[in-house]
Amino acid sequence: MELEGLQEGVPTPQRWLSLVGSSCSYCWDSCAVSVIMKDHRITSSCDILPSWKRVKKTLLLHHYGLRSDSSKYNYYSCRGIYVGKKHLWLQKHIKTIVVVLALLGCLFLIDSFFISFFEFENPQPTTSSNNSSAFLQVKDSNIDMKQSPIQMYDRLLNMAGSALAEKEFKQEPSNLWAEPYQQASLWKPCADKNVKHNPGNIVKSNGYISVSANGGLNQQRVAICNVVAVASLLNATLVMPKFLYSNVWKDPSQFGDIYQEDYFMNILKDDIRIVKELPPNMKSQDLNAIGSQITDADLPKEATSADYIKIVLPILLKNGFVHFLGYGNRLGFDPLPFDIQRLRCKCNFHALKFAQKIQQAGSLLIKRIRKYSTPPSMLDTQLLGKFIEKESHEYARGSTKYLALHLRFEIDMVAYSLCEFGGGENERKELQAYRESHFPLLLQRLKNSTFISAADLRKLGRCPLTPEEAGLVLAGLGFKRSTYIYLASSQIYGGTSRMDPFTRLYPNVITKENLLTPTELAPFRNFSSQLAALDFIACASADVFAMTDSGSQLSSLVSGLRTYYGNGHAPTLRPNKKRLSSILSENETIGWNNFKDRIKKMIQEAQKLGTKGYGKSIYRHPRCQECMCKLH
Repeated sequence: MELEGLQEGVPTPQRWLSLVGSSCSYCWDSCAVSVIMKDHRITSSCDILPSWKRVKKTLLLHHYGLRSDSSKYNYYSCRGIYVGKKHLWLQKHIKTIVVVLALLGCLFLIDSFFISFFEFENPQPTTSSNNSSAFLQVKDSNIDMKQSPIQMYDRLLNMAGSALAEKEFKQEPSNLWAEPYQQASLWKPCADKNVKHNPGNIVKSNGYISVSANGGLNQQRVAICNVVAVASLLNATLVMPKFLYSNVWKDPSQFGDIYQEDYFMNILKDDIRIVKELPPNMKSQDLNAIGSQITDADLPKEATSADYIKIVLPILLKNGFVHFLGYGNRLGFDPLPFDIQRLRCKCNFHALKFAQKIQQAGSLLIKRIRKYSTPPSMLDTQLLGKFIEKESHEYARGSTKYLALHLRFEIDMVAYSLCEFGGGENERKELQAYRESHFPLLLQRLKNSTFISAADLRKLGRCPLTPEEAGLVLAGLGFKRSTYIYLASSQIYGGTSRMDPFTRLYPNVITKENLLTPTELAPFRNFSSQLAALDFIACASADVFAMTDSGSQLSSLVSGLRTYYGNGHAPTLRPNKKRLSSILSENETIGWNNFKDRIKKMIQEAQKLGTKGYGKSIYRHPRCQECMCKLH
């Protein structure tokens, strides 16, 4: 409290101290009135004084003609004391208050950032109407897209969600995005070297071989390389392969729509003769009448070179022409002559380059996934050709790592498996109706075979992995919730109800439909094989590639290409469905640490470095002397 207007006759501080009266009932034991003379103003305040130096609180103010009502003095003086100290405190701590407010503002901004961070960031530069997320579509319209999420492992999902939230701001394990075995980098591509040269102008051809390949993109790719090997084996001239139109795929694309014809012919010109069309005199021949048409029924599934020499060569020599109708996987992997096996590798890993419009769209796709440019790898060069990103100043800024997941959970695959996936009676009726409509032969065969329950099928590892199970595997391996996941799939059975458990664990799911505009996708609409080629590129270029079905042709070809060109830096994740089923069966009791350890062990054992085993696919396991060279 300030006592103003005392300019005249103001006593000295010593005089003020002599005016302090005796004790009063209103005084506190530890509080006294200090009267300080400063710039001719008198200030009183309550101070805590040592007990030996207590000053009585009653002050004689009659010298200045002021009222000496002690009770009023006590009230007003202490009120003034409080107000004065409040202003002093604010002045003293104003910087601290500003810093605290600034920190609170920063925390608010950080919180807003991470909320947006966990939401899917659509890299597409145009309208968001394209974000219908094709992977959530289903094949049959009678499936209710609005049904509640279907979960089979509630407890594990809760533990996975908690674990992902806990580790989101921690550093990932250094080996999560790398091959576990350093020796993988010792294997180098060399299928295009030391192949036996057989120029067409030296050895006379035994006739023409043409092929109509069936299936989708990946089955056709296998058929092309198999028939290249057969043409070399039988010393025949190969007619540019044709693709059968399928009522399943509904794609009229031919070789030149998907691959570069001239490049294909040029790479293989020293190994086999290739022509674009049959001679006019052979086009009009009735193949059935002359016995030159061969179907899969005429050959063993894993036919050997001896089978082709015995069955096909006599027809070729007789008629000068053989046509393989609906040709697919009708050439075994062992035993085959070394040069023939190497030619298959050369065809698959060197001769088949995607058409330029596919490469261009694929390059755009990869750039938008990664956000920034990255130094080109051998994989990128093979897949994207001249559309690969050139040297860029953005390399230093880093890029987004991503995992590509080939998720096989289409209704035809689900129905054919005869498994159950937690959807109850509605699911069972729906899948049975689909089997009756699409797989009558399967149902007929089941009547004459031993019954195996859905539970036993799952224990045997015969059930396709659900999106929920795929998410649990990734969480067990330690991939963060913020990981960008490129989803390569057809139509997920069950739509959002099936994908919900996955996207709750990993919300940053992206597809080609999210990343490319409708205009950019327009040239590929109604061409399923060309769309599949974009998925092929995105999967092969990924930092990590994960599959849910190791028997899939796309997974097989992509993993083989990554092994061949990856230089030991392109890891692939292959869950063992039988072992995974055993782990997941303990959903109600297993601890999260135990779950993680078992998942990691399962994946690591599948990644063990090894050469191609006898009879194994050379397209999937190219680490062998016919395809690759090992440095010593």
